[in-house]
Amino acid sequence: MLFCLCLNASVLCLCLYALYVLGHDAMHRMGTTDVLIAGMRGLGVEIAKNVILSGVKSVTVQDEGQAVWTDLSSQFFLKESHLGQNRATCSLQQLSDLNPRVQVSAHTGALDEELLLRFQVVVLTDSSLDEQKRFGELCHSRGIRFIVADTRGLCGQLFCDFGEEFEVLDKDGETPASAIIQGITKDNPGVVLCMDDRRHSFSNGDRVSFSEVQGMTELNSMESVEIKVRGYEALLDIKLLTMNDFGKIARHQTLHLAFQALHGFVKKEQRLPRPRYQVGEGSRMLQPTFDSFQKTSLALLEELDEAAVRSLSFTARGDLAPINAFIGGLAAQEVIKACSRKFTPLRQWLYFDALECLPEEGDQLEEGDFSSKGTRHDGQIAVFGPAFQEKLERQKYFLVRVGAGAIGCELLKNFALIGLGAGDEGHITVTDMDFIEKSNLNRQFLFRPKDIGKPKSDAAAKAVREMNPRMNITAHQNRLGPDSEGLYDYNFFMGLDGVAAALDNVEGRVYLDGCCVQHQKPMLEGGTLGSKGHTLVVVPHLTESYGQDTSTPSNAIPLCTLKNFPHRIEHTLQWARDHFEGQFKQIPENEGFVERTLGHGDAEALEVLEGVWNNLESMKDGGQRPTSWEDCVSWARRKWETLYNNDICQLLHCFPPEQVTATGLPFWSGSKRCPHPLTFDPNNSTHMEYVMAAANLYGQIYGINGTRDFASIRKILETVNVPSFTPKSSVKIHVTDKEMEEDKEKGTDEAGELFQLAGVFMLLPHLLPGFLFLYSLYDDDTNFHMDYIVAASNLRAENYDIPAADRHQSKLIAGRIIPAIATTTAAVAGLMCLELYKLVQGQQKLSSYRTSYFMLSVQYFVWAQPRRPQSYEVSYTSVHPAALSHILGPKVYTARQTLTVYTFII
Repeated sequence: MLFCLCLNASVLCLCLYALYVLGHDAMHRMGTTDVLIAGMRGLGVEIAKNVILSGVKSVTVQDEGQAVWTDLSSQFFLKESHLGQNRATCSLQQLSDLNPRVQVSAHTGALDEELLLRFQVVVLTDSSLDEQKRFGELCHSRGIRFIVADTRGLCGQLFCDFGEEFEVLDKDGETPASAIIQGITKDNPGVVLCMDDRRHSFSNGDRVSFSEVQGMTELNSMESVEIKVRGYEALLDIKLLTMNDFGKIARHQTLHLAFQALHGFVKKEQRLPRPRYQVGEGSRMLQPTFDSFQKTSLALLEELDEAAVRSLSFTARGDLAPINAFIGGLAAQEVIKACSRKFTPLRQWLYFDALECLPEEGDQLEEGDFSSKGTRHDGQIAVFGPAFQEKLERQKYFLVRVGAGAIGCELLKNFALIGLGAGDEGHITVTDMDFIEKSNLNRQFLFRPKDIGKPKSDAAAKAVREMNPRMNITAHQNRLGPDSEGLYDYNFFMGLDGVAAALDNVEGRVYLDGCCVQHQKPMLEGGTLGSKGHTLVVVPHLTESYGQDTSTPSNAIPLCTLKNFPHRIEHTLQWARDHFEGQFKQIPENEGFVERTLGHGDAEALEVLEGVWNNLESMKDGGQRPTSWEDCVSWARRKWETLYNNDICQLLHCFPPEQVTATGLPFWSGSKRCPHPLTFDPNNSTHMEYVMAAANLYGQIYGINGTRDFASIRKILETVNVPSFTPKSSVKIHVTDKEMEEDKEKGTDEAGELFQLAGVFMLLPHLLPGFLFLYSLYDDDTNFHMDYIVAASNLRAENYDIPAADRHQSKLIAGRIIPAIATTTAAVAGLMCLELYKLVQGQQKLSSYRTSYFMLSVQYFVWAQPRRPQSYEVSYTSVHPAALSHILGPKVYTARQTLTVYTFII
């Protein structure tokens, strides 16, 4: 008995990046939403940038103020030539260029009721408490989603009110879980026992629906039911984790009162507190905060964090790009939630601080040291002082792979704004081997349509020089790895102050981490997956390293499952992708083809080399080489018959539907779905899409032009002769990967034939035909690659009664695309640069640093203190591994396990 259990939630189709994360329905709702963003300082422009990239209908940016020096510390679309001009109008053109599908306009007048009523979502930044209350009440009464975002120095706040009627259609954006069920008891309530190749991910309170049930067929038509998970799974329920920073609960509750006191100070004094003026203005901020604390302490907190109040006062004039990047990413994600009704909105206040970025010694500098200098970094000097700014500008940093997932672009933007490497002695080196594609434009905001086809590193370097003309930056197009060690050698790394990684794969991170450990350089690392993000800082002598990749390929699909026993759409998509790669990409056009092919095993190597041999002769002469478009269609039709009829008939001949195992149990049970062969139907769109795509791809290899016209293809199909098929009893089909490996070790009669065929090609390499090579470009919807993979996968899914996947979902899975959205990448880059502040200051307290994990979809955050590395006893002396490496020099090599450093002397 085979049936499935699925969460009762919409499986949303995914398109490029934002669409991959949000889905079609959510993107459609966003495309009908008008958004107002008030305030075009650093935080406002960060929110506007992320919202415009996400693809709403329109964005209006409002600001009455003129650009001043302090704005240039974080407002990346303002230049020195804009000083004295309106911030909204100066930013308008560059905001409009981010996404031509979004209408962007500027409003330079005051906020009023008439203006706000034109929008479905309103965002206030750099606003007074009176404005927040006034417009918040208006929006609440009119059903307008209302968001307040504010940053002051190293602190930030966020507030959301989406009204009483707001409905969330998808709480977290996760793909609905599914599982194959072994059985259901007749108890009340019934107990469902899952039988699958991996643990299910259901949680208490989830609602599920049933499909494909045999026996208890009434379950198929039943509405969704709430479940309770039995056993260990309850321990994995992420919903049980509600705290986000256990060390700052009292501080953030204090900040809720302190921000109100700050608003009161500004209203009375008509200015923000002066930087670092501790005795007077810090105390004047503290008193009203303490008064509020006395009124609300029983309901709010037990103790007031006076240090946090003073720090907020001392740094309130600061305007920091990393803080704005983080809070701006969060605020923009709330705008997306308000527009799309996807993901869980913030309820209702969020506070964030990075006060640990301040000097550890707490040295108090004179007020004048923090006063405005009339420079683009005045907003940063107001927090850290001019000496720290000079130190930032002397830094030499290496940014690896600028284009990966857009984190690199966000980091470079922040580097330019904070002035990293912008002094006479400073320098930034960036490397990325990729070139800009159209799909990059909606998340890598440094690039524009005119940059398509250019190296990412060159275009990004040019863009940040426009933000900060003093940036000293060199762009490379190299892949970091063993092949580039001649360039990125000992001397190169020893000339650096640190490294930032914007890599999209574990292997690259492990390699870069090894370089940093060997040369004792700090490393900043971050990554994203949709609305999820993480950051890590590695400090020599203080924290653990990134470490060796010890993960196991637990999600790897067994070969036998792919070949004969699929039961998920992921299996059929991987099978289709493998067929595409093998049929249209494994072309013998370069040196070493035969040797590489022999390394795949006898059976596979013989199949590939026989295919090449057959392609030496034209179809008219009995070979496989086409000479016309009609030949390509004929080949595709016969390939269809082989894959979806003949191979299935052979499988059922070896394992009939009534087959039983040695223990008497049905062979086709559990995760083994019994397939059925398909009969070609020229009126079936999926059947025709396969033939069309396969014929065009086959024709491209030989330089033959095809067509997408189904009518003309049907006429050709009428003339195609499809050979009949009779299953063979001599064919052996492996049930497990272990059986397959055992047969490989035994060897077969194919070895002799393979040896002869390989010898011919190696002795006479000119026989290898000069085919055209097809690159896998899944972002290109015109090259037939995804047409083939989607059709091939869905036909195989039909063989096995697996629900089909549409083009966008298939592209996400088969293209192995890691969804990236602007909000998450901005937040990650902001957090990485906050850790950068600490590295530049040379902080040596482990408690000053943070490792972060977050999910913007549900506002779930975890900030943890990094762990110390293990020390090892060498010659009865306790020695830190990095110190040992420093003493013995480059002859010390490192081997790492996850977050642990081991040192061996060679």
